[in-house]
Amino acid sequence: MTWYRLFRVTRQLQTVRTMTLPPRKAENMDREVTLPTSGSADDGEFYVCSCFFTNNFYLKDYNVHVMYRDDVQFGEEYKQVMKKYGCGTDEQWNQVLAQVKSELERRQNLFQQSLERSRQIRTQYRPLHPQVYTLQESFFAPEFLEFVELSRRSNTTPEDVMKFVTSQPDDRVYEFPVFTKQFCQQFMEEITHFEDSDFPKGRPNTMNNYGILLNELGFDEGFITPLRTDYLRPICRLLYPDWGGDALDSHKAFVVTYKLREDLDLSYHYDNAEVTLNVSLGKDFEEGSLYFGNMRQVVQSQPSYREHKHRPTYGLLHRGQHKHGAMPIDDGERYNLIIWMRSSKVRNQLCPMCDQQPTLVRTVGFGDGFTKETKTVDVCCAS
Repeated sequence: MTWYRLFRVTRQLQTVRTMTLPPRKAENMDREVTLPTSGSADDGEFYVCSCFFTNNFYLKDYNVHVMYRDDVQFGEEYKQVMKKYGCGTDEQWNQVLAQVKSELERRQNLFQQSLERSRQIRTQYRPLHPQVYTLQESFFAPEFLEFVELSRRSNTTPEDVMKFVTSQPDDRVYEFPVFTKQFCQQFMEEITHFEDSDFPKGRPNTMNNYGILLNELGFDEGFITPLRTDYLRPICRLLYPDWGGDALDSHKAFVVTYKLREDLDLSYHYDNAEVTLNVSLGKDFEEGSLYFGNMRQVVQSQPSYREHKHRPTYGLLHRGQHKHGAMPIDDGERYNLIIWMRSSKVRNQLCPMCDQQPTLVRTVGFGDGFTKETKTVDVCCAS
């Protein structure tokens, strides 16, 4: 990274604004709320926390996250504060309010719309490379298979597998080859084939605008789930025993794209995950490195940041709550496969997005990785 770009990153991070106010203590935090949608009737195994509908609304123009419960609360808590960051007119405030309400509506309809998109894609979409939907060992780099094989042995220690990774002291961000170039090329061709189609597409997360949700495209059952359970969990058992390790029982997987005139970068943040795998798939691009700071629980006036360059076919494995961001690309386009891995044993105790015991909201698929424990009492929610 050049001196100028390092200076620009440092200035950006020093001015990151966190306006998320301390969450009010919730009542009846052990309850379960059922979403009143036809798509919520699933097997009931996984849930989201109710804070998904109130917390962490990202305002990109102001680089802040806010909470929204209703217009009165939002105005009381944010209208005056937002003026300090350039939102000074009634027109600007109304635009902010409209943006938050639009995001709330998207979240409220997210699960039902995701089901509808999945059904349409499953019945009508014709893949370009059908073979990439079923995980095969030929997709993996030989070094990755050796890494996994050693990790599966019961007597292997974390020190034993360090020869397979590149890391910096005390960083706990590990880089290693994952896939072959041939697989990455075919996988990207499949993704771009779908991108170019007229089928509906959902946003990958609340901060990225461009990308593909892999569960909707049909990659979960035959690809992502066995990748997590059979290959990544043995590694995480050794490297992250304190973050779910061998108990990573769900995931959210998506591809994000960075292109000129679309998403160029990604602001400093942490993931809704216990462990994240970020694989650079490739295409031609310049710059756009990842940078890592502190864990979100650590508060420092002048934290240090470490750069990690993208290398096609290589993955970066890190703790989800390790704060990070992506520098702008200068040219070209970049595709990354992101897998947020979650452990219900960890997150059932404390939701990482609101720092409260989660209030369970029934959903479809893996939700946000929460599970219902025996002490939970059902409460129907009518609206």
